[in-house]
Amino acid sequence: MPDMSLTGKRVLITNADVFMGPVLCRVFAEHGAKVMGNTDSLLSPDSPAAMVAAAGRIDVLVVNLAVPAPTTAVTDVLDEEWLDTFAALVNPLPRLFRAVLPAMIKRRAGKILVMGSASALRGMKRTSTYSAARGAQLAYVQAVGVEVAGHNIQVNAIAQNFVDNPTYFPPDVQANPRFQERLKREVPLGRLVGAREDAEFAAYLCSEHANCFVGQVFPVCGGWVPR
Repeated sequence: MPDMSLTGKRVLITNADVFMGPVLCRVFAEHGAKVMGNTDSLLSPDSPAAMVAAAGRIDVLVVNLAVPAPTTAVTDVLDEEWLDTFAALVNPLPRLFRAVLPAMIKRRAGKILVMGSASALRGMKRTSTYSAARGAQLAYVQAVGVEVAGHNIQVNAIAQNFVDNPTYFPPDVQANPRFQERLKREVPLGRLVGAREDAEFAAYLCSEHANCFVGQVFPVCGGWVPR
């Protein structure tokens, strides 16, 4: 039987149809949460506040944002790529937090988890734009996490890579022998982290069992980033 530690919690999951969204929705529901999966792109400045207002009470916000990672050489990165990537991955964060935090602060209870990337923790060639945006996410989480900890609100992030998901590791990529060789060469685990393994950890971080974690970044990447 699953640990029903999220029973009755109202959980809002963004971009619920991409990246880790589908498996997060399933696993959180299995743990007893009332899951509100939203599929808005959140690119409009007004979208986050409207989404939060429509959801009503939010006990847990899971910020699940993803875009295909650009692979442009740093000397060829144009403003458009930079701005578009930050618009999708970074700009929604303060808008979401401004919308959801006042009620959490008033109740002195709440959790926010950002599904980030370990690309911000280890240098990778031709990922300067993507890694910078993912790094901004993690820095924001660390700063806000310590700021609101005194209100009994826990804000944390998962920094993942080599986790099974359709956005970054679709079936055709996983079936490629060169990718399988790369897994064995670069990832100590020797395989992708399972989508459910990642989602179960996310559920734990959003449960009452994880009240001691504030402003922390947790690598979930099969040992790709030593910690």
